[in-house]
Amino acid sequence: MLEARDAVKTMKAYRSPSAGLTGLNMNMNENTAGCSPRVFRKLASLTADDISRYPHRDHDEEIVARFLGLSSEQVVLTNGVDEGIHLICEAYLREQDEAILVVPTFGMYAIYIQATGARIVTVPMRADFSFPIDEIIAAITARTRMIALANPNNPSGTAAAPSELLRIVEAAPNAAVLIDEAYFEFYGESVIGSVSRCDNLFVARTFSKAYGLAGLRIGVLAGSANQMGMVRRVSSPYNVNAAALAVLPVALSDQQYVADYLRQVFDGRLRLQSLFAELGLHYWPSLANFVLVRIGPQYRDFIEAMQRRGILVRDRNSDPGCEGCVRITLGNAEQNERLLSAVREVCTELRLNEKVNA
Repeated sequence: MLEARDAVKTMKAYRSPSAGLTGLNMNMNENTAGCSPRVFRKLASLTADDISRYPHRDHDEEIVARFLGLSSEQVVLTNGVDEGIHLICEAYLREQDEAILVVPTFGMYAIYIQATGARIVTVPMRADFSFPIDEIIAAITARTRMIALANPNNPSGTAAAPSELLRIVEAAPNAAVLIDEAYFEFYGESVIGSVSRCDNLFVARTFSKAYGLAGLRIGVLAGSANQMGMVRRVSSPYNVNAAALAVLPVALSDQQYVADYLRQVFDGRLRLQSLFAELGLHYWPSLANFVLVRIGPQYRDFIEAMQRRGILVRDRNSDPGCEGCVRITLGNAEQNERLLSAVREVCTELRLNEKVNA
């Protein structure tokens, strides 16, 4: 009888938390305002011929490389950041290797690492969800072949300074150090300028968040030209679809649209955090497009009450250190008004403010 590898049989399957649910998606950290109108017009202009041909990413890689201040040999466009993680695992991890993860964090790191048979070494975030840089460095051994860090982190929204991340890169010269900057636009600091001098450093970016292209699945993985040549060997040449490649240059050119969206997110983030402070609910100051808040034992009631009001928020209770926590995405100004009103209403309905201050 055909059986999957042991590493695969012991893995947990990942299922989208939005599957089968309807409402305003404040649970997936997407751009809830949608893509630029220019992008939508470009999509509408695609022809049957555009769709019938195999896609070639070379031209877009040159455009993205210039945008990032790199050479085209230093970037590979990927089917979302997920594929970038997968490519790093495929290129560098073996069964006898170890990979370091800080927890809680993005769940797909563990899935792709486990699929190779490598062993995951977890380092818990500090109580305030700041990055445990010294503890990560102390966990590095001769078997460490990969370290994956989201910066800002998901689900906490906290971030480490680039100088601190580079300490890890320098401490692990024989490991692929992946800094996932999916939420870079909401933070503004990056280590991508160091990929040319740090041969073991990789940086992932996505166009799913600030650019509103989650449904088209496109991201970029950057590193030294030498290492990206290795990564390219395990990547399909046709991994990014024609529609995504057609609109990416248009999305990059409309920086005003991105700036307008970011301004609304920043305003909503500040107001949501202020509301939690007013209500006496503990939250972690965020540098991403979401806020993590500790609702407490009634977190399920909170999620269900928000859903009754047509708003989906994310249950993070099962993540390490996140007992009773909910993660809430910010959107455009109109969506944020609706969100803030619903949060206040639900907290009053559940008498959360009274219980916190009792």
